[in-house]
Amino acid sequence: MNWMKQIELDWTLFLDRDGVINYESQDDYIMDWNTFRFLPGSIETFSIFGQLFKKVFIVTNQKGVGKGLMSEDDLIVIHKKLSSAVENAGGSIAKIYYCTALEDEDPCRKPNNGMALMAKKDFPEIEFHKSIMVGNTMSDMQFGKSCGMFTVFIRSEKPGPASVDPLIDLVFSDLSSFAKALQKSVSTK
Repeated sequence: MNWMKQIELDWTLFLDRDGVINYESQDDYIMDWNTFRFLPGSIETFSIFGQLFKKVFIVTNQKGVGKGLMSEDDLIVIHKKLSSAVENAGGSIAKIYYCTALEDEDPCRKPNNGMALMAKKDFPEIEFHKSIMVGNTMSDMQFGKSCGMFTVFIRSEKPGPASVDPLIDLVFSDLSSFAKALQKSVSTK
């Protein structure tokens, strides 16, 4: 956890969406705002993150659009309402990047790093070695490590790897636990 003490306002935070910020749908996809439910404590973390990071991004694979189960407009509505809820809670999201591709080879589909490269293009000040990727799948961890980021695995809805994995720097039970540990670490430097 020593690297957490290095965090300054010029660092960047990347968050996966489903299973990190909100509950995942067990049978399907989150297809509208009525099925979007924040995980306990996750909305409050954004005010903490806003004090610690210059930019917070969401990077999310959204195959439901690619499969035709929902429209891209449906996804945009979810993200607008998500951003609004975060702002009402005292936080902010610089941008939400999403990939609707079905093919794993698509450069933007995690674990491929296309969404990180889009963020870097849009916000050239991002330095990946001063960035953290938080997710709940090994795909998220591969995405982060391929860009040189620190990685945090969230066990909110999935058990995760049974043993230590070189792709994972830290493990937390939920986003709120990570935010509190981060806040404590930064305040004690």
